[in-house]
Amino acid sequence: MSKAQRIGLIAGNGSFPLLVLDAARAQGFDVIVAAIKEEASPEIEQHGATAVHWLSLGELSRLIETFQREGVQRALMAGQVKHKQIFSSIRPDWKLAKLLLSLGTRNTDSLLGAVAKMLADEGITLENSTSFLEPLLAQAGLLTQRTPTPQEKKDIEYGRTVARQLAQYEIGQTVVVAESACVAVEAMEGTDAAIVRAGEIMRSLAGDASTLGRELTVVKIAKPNQDMRFDVPVVGVKTIEVMSQAGATCLALDAGKCLLLDGNAIIVAADAAGITIVTD
Repeated sequence: MSKAQRIGLIAGNGSFPLLVLDAARAQGFDVIVAAIKEEASPEIEQHGATAVHWLSLGELSRLIETFQREGVQRALMAGQVKHKQIFSSIRPDWKLAKLLLSLGTRNTDSLLGAVAKMLADEGITLENSTSFLEPLLAQAGLLTQRTPTPQEKKDIEYGRTVARQLAQYEIGQTVVVAESACVAVEAMEGTDAAIVRAGEIMRSLAGDASTLGRELTVVKIAKPNQDMRFDVPVVGVKTIEVMSQAGATCLALDAGKCLLLDGNAIIVAADAAGITIVTD
């Protein structure tokens, strides 16, 4: 198979890398996986990759050498790498250490952008992580049977305003709102943990008659200049389960920029839970 039909996959955690691997193979590509030891699931060995190479998070030189040896000229990143892994647990090799020292801002986007540039300098083009998964991107409009209530619509509007401001500063991409008040903001803990925390806050206030209404709206957005090569917003059936447990009734997403990991199953789960999903 020619190099043009060979793709590299840098695999983090979750099901996202497995979906990319399956979709790329279905389209006739040989897939060379660079699986991050600290993050990737062993299940990736069972999905028919041409080769799976296990690398530690800080082994940038080895990543480049592996892809070059395998004839990889195009690659994708898929799957999350925990923020604490990136900036506290990482053991960088000399190439990554040099790159880290050159960063003006120590955040995920600046690091991954620098890695992408270094890969490009070595003849490896990093492509959009959703390249093989376009059908799973959230379409515009109402995705579920139930439409948002007037209060949920107000919460969506307010939540989007807040989330877009926060996203500029790399704080998070998700806010949880009740009656046009921000209950929780996503930080390094991730979307599901932020939703859980919002539910706990509302339960702690349940005895106060003057408290906000218990129903929560979750707003998850793309960054103002979202780089679709990495850190793409994703939701799945687990997100719906967490929302239901926390008392959240509405999920607002950005159309075309958020990946529905479980496809139509997330819509089915939302309808069963009485949760509305809307995109804009």
